[in-house]
Amino acid sequence: MTDKATPPIAMPNLWLALIPIVLTIGLLALQIFYYNDFTPHIALAIGIAITGLVGWAQGYRWKDIESGAFHVLHVAMPSIATLILVGMLVSTWIASGTVPLLIYYGLELIDPAWFLAASMLLCSVVSLAIGSSWTTVGTIGLALVGIGTAFGIPLYWIAGAVVSGAFFGDKVSPLSDTTNLAAAVTETNVFEHIRNMMPTTIPAMLIAFALYLLVGGQASVDASQLEQIRLFKEGLSSHFDLGLLALIPLLVVMALAFFKVAPIPALFTGFALGGLVALINYDYNLNQLLTFAHSGFKISSGSESLDSLLNRGGVTSMTWMVTLMMFALAFGGALERTRCLESVVSSIMRLSSGFRGLQTNAILTSIATNAVSGDVYLSIALPGRMYGPEYDRLGYSRLNLSRAIEEGGTLVSPLIPWNAGGAFVIGTLGLSVASGDYSNLLYAPLAFACWLSPLIGILYAQTGWFSKRAEVEQVGAAARPATDTSLASPAEEVA
Repeated sequence: MTDKATPPIAMPNLWLALIPIVLTIGLLALQIFYYNDFTPHIALAIGIAITGLVGWAQGYRWKDIESGAFHVLHVAMPSIATLILVGMLVSTWIASGTVPLLIYYGLELIDPAWFLAASMLLCSVVSLAIGSSWTTVGTIGLALVGIGTAFGIPLYWIAGAVVSGAFFGDKVSPLSDTTNLAAAVTETNVFEHIRNMMPTTIPAMLIAFALYLLVGGQASVDASQLEQIRLFKEGLSSHFDLGLLALIPLLVVMALAFFKVAPIPALFTGFALGGLVALINYDYNLNQLLTFAHSGFKISSGSESLDSLLNRGGVTSMTWMVTLMMFALAFGGALERTRCLESVVSSIMRLSSGFRGLQTNAILTSIATNAVSGDVYLSIALPGRMYGPEYDRLGYSRLNLSRAIEEGGTLVSPLIPWNAGGAFVIGTLGLSVASGDYSNLLYAPLAFACWLSPLIGILYAQTGWFSKRAEVEQVGAAARPATDTSLASPAEEVA
């Protein structure tokens, strides 16, 4: 989008538009795969500079590029604030005993043999009920990490099951903002949109559930693991009050999410209640709680494994992810401002001669926009608005499009580490790669439901199965004025 003071500038041709995208992806690949260094911040900063040079060659001024980058950052500030708040909330929920309580009774109730399948189902139900993948990951998901760790299950398997369940619920919940956004930008009814996602969502979830059931978790727990579980439970019960008072912060946040209270006040309420319960149950002073909120909870239980699980949270735990999001979003904003993304999408549209190509390209465009821009909203809004008239022209319902952008947008978001969704998952579940251990990134291919759904969607596109034709009154909808495709969207899907 150009501001009113700037005369319209022609959209760049495809080759010029691809220069900043290809060079930035190449630099990222060199750093990650050749130098084995997953710190993409500076590569993305260089990408912003390259985009600025391309924009300057087109006739844009620096302030145009800057305003595009800062516009996206401004719109994304609720997501960034949410990420920071979750870090604060995690610290007080551990200090209050909320997370330890969930871990303790989870160890009592969940059979390790079907832990992964149970984790996916639990996260699915919670996310569907409250319409929030982020809240589910940051509460139930965090507790499941503790339980699975005690069972000796690799962290990346636990995270894969949590992400599969949490983002499934977010995708099909009428309370989810991405679900409502996909329906809005394609001008479809949200409940029809949800129903039309079932042909891809149900098979993906059933296959994922079967795979998690097959892998299970731990078929049997040996003597050393039984001892580890005993030590975990003993450590938790001796250092925390596991009474029902500790559940209050969790129940209140879930209730606020269900009633669609805005994410930031809902999470801050949970943070404050966690601090209050910690003050009531333990001998912490206010300064200690403020230190926990900033630097993370700290405990010396005598068990190194338990300490590593509980010593987390705080604002500082989120700074790596927050700065990564800021670089990625600014890069996406600069690409949008210079119309490079629009040029690429328009070129793809010209290659879509029929419904099969159109539907497949809509899914792939959402995935690519997710990867390049780092923002789930742009991956839904941009192809959602630009492809709509083509569906009308071919006589196919826009419900096919709304399903495609949910599959390539909402579900793929947590699989890309520099995307807002991926950064949140990595930061919240402790999948840090800053130490040089990249094995935790295996959670992405193990989040089966998230990548199976777009694959099934592409299969349907090629076969014509579950491809709804347009009603008579929908044909010609392209004549209606399209709304702005910029990222003027609500806060991230956290409550």
